[in-house]
Amino acid sequence: MSQTTAPPAPVRAPETAPSVRPAPLPQDLRAFAARHGLTESGARPSLPAYLRGLHSRRHFVTAFATARLTSQYSKAKLGQLWQIMTPLLNATVYYFIFGVLLNTKHGVPDFVPFLVTGVFIWTFTAGTINAGTRAISGNLGLVRALHFPRASLPLAFALQQLQQLLFSLGALAVILAVFEQYPRPAWLLAVPALALQTVFNTGLAMIVARLTASTPDIAQLMPFLLRTWMYASGVMWSLDTVFKNQDVPHLVRLALECNPAAVYIDLMRFALIDSFTAGQLPPHAWLVATGWAVLVGAGGFLFFWQAEEKYGRG
Repeated sequence: MSQTTAPPAPVRAPETAPSVRPAPLPQDLRAFAARHGLTESGARPSLPAYLRGLHSRRHFVTAFATARLTSQYSKAKLGQLWQIMTPLLNATVYYFIFGVLLNTKHGVPDFVPFLVTGVFIWTFTAGTINAGTRAISGNLGLVRALHFPRASLPLAFALQQLQQLLFSLGALAVILAVFEQYPRPAWLLAVPALALQTVFNTGLAMIVARLTASTPDIAQLMPFLLRTWMYASGVMWSLDTVFKNQDVPHLVRLALECNPAAVYIDLMRFALIDSFTAGQLPPHAWLVATGWAVLVGAGGFLFFWQAEEKYGRG
């Protein structure tokens, strides 16, 4: 006698548990937390509080910059000499390509001091910007592990570049002396010129630090942008000579004269080189240099601070 097998019971789909929504937070939660000294995690502090935090960590900024400067060439046999040799080798290459082959030294007295000063001062700006592209994206472990004002990083990188420039200025003074450009009272003008350039460079470093933190591809474009900017800044030739020998459109001339990199280079040449006179400076050069420093320095800091809570996330 055959046995009839009962059909299997239909498999029932598991019931979906009803989603439980969290209870809405009370409207006065922020005020309640504030009364008990609690703050939102990762929130951007107010600007005065942020500035106080930066000031309290000034020793960290200085130590971090010095440590990076010391370790930068620690694996090279020539060590810190590369701080001087790099701009000198660049100046040598530019001299033969532009000064000799393209004859940009024509009509420029004291061309070697003119060129070397331009290369050293331009290297300061370019180095600070390049360092700014790595300030956040290259220190994500530090940013995610510790709580501190993130502006400390681009500030430290800018300070490192300034320390490197000051170290190199001794070699620049020797080169100028070799070509009979000796110290004189006008050399004191280099101090305010470098101060304004440092503020400008630091603001730019903060701008690119925020941009590259969210869009790393910008760091790949930076060498091409800096090379174009260098060619337009009169590092290897005299803009004043170009203006005299060619009919330059007014807007182009105005843009070149107000180019901040060119202005800071010209101010340093005016301070250090006897043959570079006030007549070769752009109109209102000191005013333009101050305006760029205030605009980019303050604007770059505010631009960076506005994204403080986003750094290291994502």
